[in-house]
Amino acid sequence: MAKKATNEKTGSAAAAAAARVMKDKTASKSAKTAAASALTQSKSTEVTGKKAASAAGKVLHDPKASKDAKSAAASALTQRKK
Repeated sequence: MAKKATNEKTGSAAAAAAARVMKDKTASKSAKTAAASALTQSKSTEVTGKKAASAAGKVLHDPKASKDAKSAAASALTQRKK
């Protein structure tokens, strides 16, 4: 992955939400992809890749997605290189 242009990292609340999504057996593949990206960025300087950004977009548009999944997806998209 490319390095970030900014020093943004996943916050503790978004990281906790992402962890809950990863443990959720009913979470979609897209939700887990976005959550994994958000968790990776809680302690690193990497940006969200195209695949994870696409998955995050799907989660944000999914009316069935949980609040935790949407929080993790939003965090992942915030850290997408522009």
